[in-house]
Amino acid sequence: MTTPALGNNVVMQVGIIVRDIESKARAWSEILGLPEPDIIITDSVEKTRAEYKGRPLAGRARLAFFQMGQVTVELIEPVDGPSTWKDQLDEHGDSLHHIAFDIEGMKEKTDYLNSQGVPLIQKGEYEGGRYAYFDGVTRLGTIIELLENDD
Repeated sequence: MTTPALGNNVVMQVGIIVRDIESKARAWSEILGLPEPDIIITDSVEKTRAEYKGRPLAGRARLAFFQMGQVTVELIEPVDGPSTWKDQLDEHGDSLHHIAFDIEGMKEKTDYLNSQGVPLIQKGEYEGGRYAYFDGVTRLGTIIELLENDD
């Protein structure tokens, strides 16, 4: 049996860009019959050391998460400066942003995706791990996110 290139084939998150996170969180909550999640804001670049297109990331986002078994639905409302989130909202309005995989070995997986024509566009850190977005729109139809958690 062949080992998947990303280490597994388990989608763990679907990210959706929204213009109004409160109304979309309420709608998802009503449709799914789940409680409304807390809305948080991403940390500043000083803490995340995030980069967008190779430069420090000024943009931030408000986030809400719905845990749905194996897959988490992440609502993302861009705020402040440039980011992959703001680009998505400006170009496509409320829309699918990414699908995410839990991985080990961020550098190796980054090198692999870059070699496959799926380039890194944004990366950063969060408490307990790191994330990276790859522009898979041309080859795959959406952005791919890799999540690596410290265990």
